[in-house]
Amino acid sequence: MKILITGGAGFIGSAVIRHIINHTQDSVVNLDKLTYAGNLESLQEIENSSRYCFEQLDICDSVELKRVFEQHKPDCVMHLAAESHVDRSIDGPAAFIETNIVGTYALLEATRAYWIALDEDKKAAFRFHHISTDEVYGDLEGTVDLFTETTPYEPSSPYSASKASSDHLVRAWQRTYGLPTIVTNCSNNYGPYHFPEKLIPLMILNALEGKPLPVYGDGMQIRDWLYVEDHARALYKVVTEGMVGETYNIGGHNEKANIEVVTTLCSLLEELVPNKPAGVSTYSDLILFVKDRPGHDVRYAIDASKIERELSWKPEETFESGIRKTVLWYLNNKEWWSRVLDGSYSRERLGN
Repeated sequence: MKILITGGAGFIGSAVIRHIINHTQDSVVNLDKLTYAGNLESLQEIENSSRYCFEQLDICDSVELKRVFEQHKPDCVMHLAAESHVDRSIDGPAAFIETNIVGTYALLEATRAYWIALDEDKKAAFRFHHISTDEVYGDLEGTVDLFTETTPYEPSSPYSASKASSDHLVRAWQRTYGLPTIVTNCSNNYGPYHFPEKLIPLMILNALEGKPLPVYGDGMQIRDWLYVEDHARALYKVVTEGMVGETYNIGGHNEKANIEVVTTLCSLLEELVPNKPAGVSTYSDLILFVKDRPGHDVRYAIDASKIERELSWKPEETFESGIRKTVLWYLNNKEWWSRVLDGSYSRERLGN
């Protein structure tokens, strides 16, 4: 099977590609614009595989999309390309509307034109898998309820609103045109190759340099954390075994307050890097509570029972095992993140 993956140089996309090339016999066409968050170095271990190729282009470019479909003739699409950062969407929503909504529309239309011309067997086997977020559901009040596949959409930020819009487009193309689509909504991902604007890598790298660890508000915002390699396995399961027209929520069963995540990282660094930067007595002394961001959702939590029940997927990593693996990866891969930080990014507090 040949899989066209948009956004394959990003954090989750690169994990999916590494999983497919390393653990299956399928081929991958990676389509990525290479924005600031796209990094081909995350794919170095598989870039020379005969089953992998890369195309640099914007999903809003309909002409180039048509060429890619005609040239590579994929058997399915996994759509991960997106602007994916809440704080950036607050400061500049236009890029989120353009990529996440207009880009998804362009990709749907290019896919539909390609799909409708396939012979009946290939047409029936084809899948368009749209990868989305739990943030489309908005704020989850209380401590008991979980997001399910039927939870109403109440997006809070320009980012989550743009992703909600793209979800609705995908479902509309299935209902209206018969395009065989599937949607997944996931909880917060973490793990290797994560761009350092996000909470966990930001805290690790700041702590190693003795810089403040900025935490929004009181740090009691709760997120369900999903190890990215567990997510990659789930996404491959969905695109190969999922039912057309269905939605699957993917979560890690790891609800943690942001402040708990930060203190856990500090404890791990105390153990793994006891020689601290000058002037730092304990890593937790670096924690700095900062003004909360606008419209900050208090809690997200995923009910992943449907994908566990119907597709026999469940996460392999606990938060404790996954966060240790993550810290060790950053400690052992300074070359990767140093190059990421060579650009204009200055590690301002962004995300979660």
